[in-house]
Amino acid sequence: MQARGVHLQYSFQPDGQRGAEVCNPLFDLLSAVREHGSIQHAAKAMGASYRHVWGALKHWEEVLGEKLVTWTQGQPARLTPFAERLLWAETRARARLTPHIEALRAELERVLVEALDGSQHALTIYASHDLALPALREHASSAHRLHMDLRFAGSMDALRALSEGRCTVAGFHVPPMEHSANVFAQGLKPLLKPGRHKLIGCTRRTQGLMVAKGNPLKLTGLADLVDGAARFVNRQEGSGTRLLTDHLLAQAKLNPARIAQYQETVEDSHMAVAAAVASGVGDAGMGIEAAARSFGLDFVPVMTEDYFLVCLKDALEHPAVLKLRDALQGPEWATTVAELPGYTLSHSGEVLSLTRALPWWNFRDRKAREAATAEPAAE
Repeated sequence: MQARGVHLQYSFQPDGQRGAEVCNPLFDLLSAVREHGSIQHAAKAMGASYRHVWGALKHWEEVLGEKLVTWTQGQPARLTPFAERLLWAETRARARLTPHIEALRAELERVLVEALDGSQHALTIYASHDLALPALREHASSAHRLHMDLRFAGSMDALRALSEGRCTVAGFHVPPMEHSANVFAQGLKPLLKPGRHKLIGCTRRTQGLMVAKGNPLKLTGLADLVDGAARFVNRQEGSGTRLLTDHLLAQAKLNPARIAQYQETVEDSHMAVAAAVASGVGDAGMGIEAAARSFGLDFVPVMTEDYFLVCLKDALEHPAVLKLRDALQGPEWATTVAELPGYTLSHSGEVLSLTRALPWWNFRDRKAREAATAEPAAE
C-alpha cells in the first residue's frame, strides 16, 4: 500500500448525529460491496449508478496502489484480502476513537450552541465510558435545553477531574459488593468524601465476557481464561472495568499472568474491546452487553453493576444539574434505557448518599467496631 496522508473535516447539518460516525466514501463503498455481493446491488443500495461505483473502485485502487475487489463475469464481487483487512482496521480504529470523537463533536456543538442561544445551560461531565450517556446527552439537549459537554475517561480519571474542578459532574461505575479487600474501596475512597460529594442515580448495567458468535471456546466466566487458549482483550489501567476485572480475579484467587495477552492487548472503551474481538485480535474481553450486541458478538454475563453520576453537594442546586436530574427522571429516558441491551434504571435522577448507595463503604469500619466489641477469647 502506498503511503497516504489522512485529512479530517467536519460539516454543519440540520439534523444531529449519533455515535462516532465519520463518513468516508471508500469504507462506505467497501461495506456495500461486501454486504450486497455485487457492484450492481451495492450501487443500488447507495443510490448511485453502476458506472459511478465501478469508477470509484478504480480510483481508490489507484490511490492505495492495491486491488480492492475481485470480480469476473457471472460471479459475485468479493473484497480482496487487503480490502477486508483495511475495512476491519478502520472499524477497530473508529471503535477505539469513539469516546474521543464524541467528545470532540460535543465541544464543537457546545461552541455553536453558545453562539446561537446563550440561554441554554451547559454542563461539563467527565465519565467512564458508557453507551447510555450519549443518548442522555441527546435527550437532555432536545427536551431540557441542556448541553452536556461529555468527555469520556476512566472512572478514576473522571473522579480526579471532579476533585480538580475540571468538571461539574463525574460518572463512574461500581459493583454492589461488600468485601474488605475490595479494590473499589481502596481506589475510590480517597476521591469521594461523605458530606462533600453526592451521588445521582443513573443506570444499572451488565458486564461480562464479549466472545465470538456461538462462543466457540465455550467460555462461561473468567476462570475459563486461566491457562486456556482464549486471548484476552483488556481495558486500560484506572478504568472501572479494569478495576472490576482485577477485583474478580483476586476474589477468585486467579492469577492474571496466566491469562493470554492480559497485559499486552489493551483498549480504552467497551466498543473498542468489542471491535477487537469481532476482528479476531482477541477471543474475549470484559465489557457491557450493549457493546457486544452492537458488533454481533455473544455475551456471557458476569456481574451487574451500578453506574452513578456524582457532584459536589453545593452543585446540586446548580440550574444545569437540576436539568440533568429532570432529564434522568423523565419517561423518555426510561424508554431509551429499556431499549439498550443489559441496561435498567436504578434510582435515576435521585440524590443518594455515598454511605448508603455503596454497600462496601463502611465495611472496614464496621469490621473494626465488631472486633472492638467482641467477647475476649477464652484463655
